[in-house]
Amino acid sequence: MKYAAGVDVGGTNIECGILDELGNVLIKRKYPTKPERGVDAILESIAVTLEQLSEEAGIAAHDIEVIGLGIPGLVDPEAGISLRAVNLNWNQVPVGAKLRAITGKPVFIDNDVRMYVYGEAVAGAGRGHDYVYGITIGTGLAAAFVQRGEIHRGHNFMAGEIGHVPVDHATFACGCGRIGCLETIVSATGIAKQAQTRIEQGEASLLSEWFPDVKDIRSSDVSRACLAGDDLSRDVLEQTGRVLGRALAWVVPTLSPDVIVIGGGGALAGELIFAPMREELNHRLLQDYRNHFAIKSAELSDDAGIIGSALWALHQHNQG
Repeated sequence: MKYAAGVDVGGTNIECGILDELGNVLIKRKYPTKPERGVDAILESIAVTLEQLSEEAGIAAHDIEVIGLGIPGLVDPEAGISLRAVNLNWNQVPVGAKLRAITGKPVFIDNDVRMYVYGEAVAGAGRGHDYVYGITIGTGLAAAFVQRGEIHRGHNFMAGEIGHVPVDHATFACGCGRIGCLETIVSATGIAKQAQTRIEQGEASLLSEWFPDVKDIRSSDVSRACLAGDDLSRDVLEQTGRVLGRALAWVVPTLSPDVIVIGGGGALAGELIFAPMREELNHRLLQDYRNHFAIKSAELSDDAGIIGSALWALHQHNQG
């Protein structure tokens, strides 16, 4: 049996796990990132944690063949370099070489969302499908495309990303500095912002009763209010789904996926977003595309990152 280590590095937390070659998580641990420690201390802590986990799982260190890391921001996976990770304050960091020097093992890195989508593609909701387009609706909107077990990165390693495409009627400022990006609507942040703005403009909502300070509203609260019969919340989630459906109407003809997997905290609204998304998408697609792909919720939850990182590292290592 082959084993691999998977690591999901975030600005807030790091999750490390030991997996077998089938993607089964044998043991895992999450702990605070503390970016202020600096890159060397963070990588040293990852190495120590993986050593501890292998001991606790009863797996000899030499039986762990590779280490895979998912890192936020812009990554050069071929060179093993974190080009820019704002939340970590990493710029041009040779993560692969540094961690390999500490552990003595082959290290493969990639963007955290690509690792999440790869995990879902090969071991989660996308398994059994050849062309998997995956989306995470979180603080922002990120996406990736896996084609027959290979990540399609494109030029500059950014293929499939739709979070910053412009959409009509989006008037919120985006973190990228522009106005009108898709993720200002279709994200957990965007869902909350839509509700907050409409309440501030005088619309009635259960949310204003629950939250005297509308800035405290989160996307999960919008879903909860919708289920309690709140018209404003229902309309916000419906509009979010329709905007995503319009964006996917460009993705489907371009990439022709046979499954679209949607995960992230914002996706927990489920059919409240998915139903209007499907309706809008089917309305806009050429009939030849309709009913030729599935739309599924992600299955692996928070483990998708470590599963994808570990299995991708094994895949890369086996290719030599």
